[in-house]
Amino acid sequence: MSDLSTRLLALGFVALAEQLDDIVALASKKRWSFTQTMEYVVNLEEKERAQRGLQRRTRRSKVERFKLMADFDWDWPEEIDQPLVESVLRLDFLPAKRNVVLIANQGLGKTMIAKNIVHQALIEGYTALFITAADLLLDLAKQESARALERRLRYYAGISLLVVDEVGFLAFDARNADLLFQIVSRRYEKKSLVLTTNLVFSEWPTIFPNATCATALIDRVVHHADVIAIKGKSYRAREAKADAIERAKKRTPPTPPKS
Repeated sequence: MSDLSTRLLALGFVALAEQLDDIVALASKKRWSFTQTMEYVVNLEEKERAQRGLQRRTRRSKVERFKLMADFDWDWPEEIDQPLVESVLRLDFLPAKRNVVLIANQGLGKTMIAKNIVHQALIEGYTALFITAADLLLDLAKQESARALERRLRYYAGISLLVVDEVGFLAFDARNADLLFQIVSRRYEKKSLVLTTNLVFSEWPTIFPNATCATALIDRVVHHADVIAIKGKSYRAREAKADAIERAKKRTPPTPPKS
């Protein structure tokens, strides 16, 4: 069977090539007809290709490690629209080409939610990319020609779901503001965009070189958008405090019993 397996692998039938001996034995044991055997093989290949496709999209998404929403403490934020968050996690916004804006201070889970949106999109077969605003603009700014820049702009405009993290953590100069505006404009009413930011929209002019640029960008982002504001104290600060208390307990020697 080794030669046949090699030929199947060359044709792209990875699952069939790897499990050929087992499939032949199983079909013989169960006395499957040719049609039944082919149905089993097709189902096997479909599952294998779907899995490989998911792995490939996940690598390209740059989502890396993250906590699943099962670990999200819904009771910790002072304010969060849980039904709306659950709706965007179901990707209800994607078919309508809507945007999502997550607004929260550091440590309240906006990036965690954004990465889970990417994860769900990948599972459902979409192409998706998670990238910080700084890395996105650095990539665009380093293009050495107008043609190269256009290729990168088309790439970012063509992804089914683009998630830009940490908008507002750094101020933009006029060049970077223009590049971000081009990304938003090219995706406007065509592809969904998810942004995370620590600034409410009234504060966006502080990170853009002029108010007109900020107004135009906000207008295109929020025209068809679900805006999710999360308020409260940092979850990470709470975890750090709890860890510090636990370490202190371990360092404190036990009190000797009274004689």
